[in-house]
This record gives sequence, C-alpha cells and structure tokens, in this order.
Amino acid sequence: MVTRQPHDSFEKTDLLGQINLIDAAERNDVKRFVLVSMSGNLERDSKLHHAKRAVEDKLRESGISYTILRPSCFMEVWLSPALGFDAKSRKASIYGGGEKAISFISLFDVAEFAVRVAGSDKAANHTIELGGPEALTPNEVIAIFESERGSKFDVRHVPVETLREQHAAAAGEVEKAMAALALDYCDGDSIEMDDTLARFGVQLTSLRDFARKSR
Repeated sequence: MVTRQPHDSFEKTDLLGQINLIDAAERNDVKRFVLVSMSGNLERDSKLHHAKRAVEDKLRESGISYTILRPSCFMEVWLSPALGFDAKSRKASIYGGGEKAISFISLFDVAEFAVRVAGSDKAANHTIELGGPEALTPNEVIAIFESERGSKFDVRHVPVETLREQHAAAAGEVEKAMAALALDYCDGDSIEMDDTLARFGVQLTSLRDFARKSR
C-alpha cells in the first residue's frame, strides 16, 4: 500500500509472502512465529482483509508455536496527513460522524508487544487484540488535538454513504481496501486492554501524548 511498486498486490505480499514465511519457519524449526495482523473487529470485504485472516488460519494450522497480534488503528497512520489528518495545518478529515470509539494504538507499542510475546510462554498459541490505553471517538481525538494546540481544527466529515459508494465502485484492490478500512473506522473498534497489560506490562502511548509529540 505504501511502495506501490510494479506488480505489487495483496495476494503476492500479504497472502503468499506471509504464507511463504510460515512455510520457511516450519522447515527451519522456528520456536515462535509472531504475526502482526489486524483487529478482529475489522471485517469488511477487501483482498487485504481476506489475506490477513487466511494467513492467521495458516499459522494456527501449522506446527509452529505462534502469537497473532491484532492491533486496532495505528495513530501514526490514521492521524496523519496521508489520511487527511493534518495536525500542523489544523485540518482533519473524519470518516462518518466520528461518534464511534476506536482504540487507537501507536505502532511503536505494537512493536514492543511483538518483542515481549516472542519469548513468553503466556503468549504461546494465542491471538491477542491490541488497542491503546483508552477508546476515543474521532471527535474526542479532535478535541484533544485542539486542546494541545490551542486552536480549532477545520474538520471535514466524509459521509458513510460516500464511503460505501467508493467501496462498491473501487477499480483497484488498494482503493477497495482503503474504503473498507474507512468503513470499519466508522463502526468503531473499542478494545479492552486491562488483562493484556497485566500479562505483558507494555506502557501504552496515550492519544494526548501522541498529540503533544505531533507538534
């Protein structure tokens, strides 16, 4: 989705590429395979979504000790100019009404979880949903950024119906996946983290901390 090199596809990278890694791990007696997938609440129709779940199934059926991490929306992606959230310019696009809570998580925290579960017996053969320290609606996220920056944001809401039309009419797999993810975002993704934090002790990045660092 980022490199967009010739012949890239979700099938080649997110499906067959990951399956090849699992096959190689089986052949080489790998002790633990940590897969970073996507939240179990994100279940729209796209090749990306289908690839993620197919790889999860392949890993569970393998003979390898595994841990599947299922993070919610990355702060660094969804709250970035690439997806219409430009904190420096005080402009933000919100998908839908912005009233459904999402457990936005920092990708650096997901990386920390990956390190910790790799050698943990408590994580063996488990699928772990990951979110940030609190579930916040996109409208609440805007309010936090406005508070930290001391000025109002120019907020544009993208109607759900527009996203549905984009999803239905998408000509390419990337466009369809992005529309599907935006529709997932509209539905919210709240993840309870108390038990997971008690087991693995990762210090999660709060949305307010992220907003302060995004100056």
